[in-house]
Amino acid sequence: MSTSTAETVGKPDFKPVLWTPGDWNAFFGFGTNILVNMLVITGLLRFVLKMPDSLVFGRILPALGLMLCLSTFYYAWLAYRLAVKTGRNDVCALPSGVSVPHMFIVTFVIMLPITIKTGDPMKGWSAGLVWVFFQSFILMIGGFIAPYIRKITPRAALLGTLAGVSVTFIAMRPALEMYMTPQIGLVCFAIIMVGWFGGVKYFKGIPAGLVAIVAGMVIAWGSSLFGLGLGGLSVKGVGDAFANFGFSVPIPAINQVFSGFEFLGVILVTAIPFGIYDLVEAMDNVESAEAAGDAYPTTRVLTADGIVSLIGCLMGNPFINAVYIGHPGWKAMGGRIGYSAATGIMVILLSWFGIISVLLALVPVVAISPILLYIGMLIAAQAFQTTPVRHAPAIVLALTPHLAAWAKLQIDTMLGSTLSAAQSVGGLAADKVGDVKTAAIAALPQQGVLYHGLEVMGGGAIIAGLVLGAIGVFVIERDFVKASAFALAGAVLTYFGFMHGEAVGTGGGLGVTPGVALAYAVVAAGLFALGKFGLSARYMPHREMPVAAPAE
Repeated sequence: MSTSTAETVGKPDFKPVLWTPGDWNAFFGFGTNILVNMLVITGLLRFVLKMPDSLVFGRILPALGLMLCLSTFYYAWLAYRLAVKTGRNDVCALPSGVSVPHMFIVTFVIMLPITIKTGDPMKGWSAGLVWVFFQSFILMIGGFIAPYIRKITPRAALLGTLAGVSVTFIAMRPALEMYMTPQIGLVCFAIIMVGWFGGVKYFKGIPAGLVAIVAGMVIAWGSSLFGLGLGGLSVKGVGDAFANFGFSVPIPAINQVFSGFEFLGVILVTAIPFGIYDLVEAMDNVESAEAAGDAYPTTRVLTADGIVSLIGCLMGNPFINAVYIGHPGWKAMGGRIGYSAATGIMVILLSWFGIISVLLALVPVVAISPILLYIGMLIAAQAFQTTPVRHAPAIVLALTPHLAAWAKLQIDTMLGSTLSAAQSVGGLAADKVGDVKTAAIAALPQQGVLYHGLEVMGGGAIIAGLVLGAIGVFVIERDFVKASAFALAGAVLTYFGFMHGEAVGTGGGLGVTPGVALAYAVVAAGLFALGKFGLSARYMPHREMPVAAPAE
């Protein structure tokens, strides 16, 4: 992988431009992304975990704002350093914020079960803090290992598994939300498309993201005047939102962190595998930035995520920080250094003054969704645009575990809501819920839905996608020994449940999914034999192929 971008020497007296007109585009786009995540977190804390507003707005959100501010300021500074070093004014800061997958994992797997079991939201909060505490150290330690993994992993594998996350967990939900309220969603998406893909300039250079949000607000509030209620906004909702105004600063929560150690056994089951997930995701996103022309040091990125997450945790924030997918998107919008620092200031204002609930009452979420869809489109496209054409099949292979994970999530959610509905109307006894769910899953293959296949293939999707993508690349390049090494790594990771499994362990000594682990081991042995004794004893790369083609 090239590091020439980072090694370019700039002029000694070069002073980077801290803010450009394009930073407005990136700020409104990225800022709305962060805002959406903060709104989701607020909803999870208040309506799922039933935490009191004094805890949500007085302790957790101020600590979250501090973490996000430290993160965005640090990455703005890192971009400034890179701009000085390279003598370029087109350097874009890495986007960062709360890790979205972890947002839901820590809520539904850690905090909610403990809150229900103890009947005390404070206990659930403490358990979440301990979860982040351990994840922070995994990130800091892993920061020194990640650069070596980047060196041996093909770019198509890193970006391919990133594209899988992008298509499924970033692009799909916003796309569905758009079509649920197309009067707002499609109009806003068209505004963004012609502005950011089509190059159309709006009146006086107003950013396309801001135009889309304003248009969405106009349609939503206009529809409310006629009783249509598009976007779900109301004057009463705005009035109620002002009740949460106030000023709160972060307060150390060290006692709450250590009181949560009583739940350590439950916490480590997910903290370790998701810490590894963070390592891979951060490597992918650094690779994505380098492919877009900005080479950042992986170790610094990972250790910074760990440090700011630890600071946030000790101040009361139960959510972890991560470098975001999307650097090429914000750079394509014109984002440089300033948008990241401006976002840091924004989150402080939102979280310390209780403004989040007011904004949620003013702006329809569906007006923001097209921005996230745009980012998802751009990241998925980058995997194909910045890698050799012949590696395209390997990228598609890397996508498949994410498609499986997304499909399984939809099925699980549907089954859960169906069973809850059956209980609420009195048609299902509480002691029969587990049996009915098991029977429903067992019947799915008869309807053509291979649930068990989705479950196995989608387990640890980001790591599985990386391993499968790397095997695919090295097979295409006929470097079968390296392909064998990744297949062997897949066997080990599968044995311990880091991929193709729902939990980390050894499965009673035979592995979490022993059949899959054994299959990877057999593939590894076959590829190694082919590399050592077959026709590819000497490395023979394929010529560039303009399109995917079958074997001749």
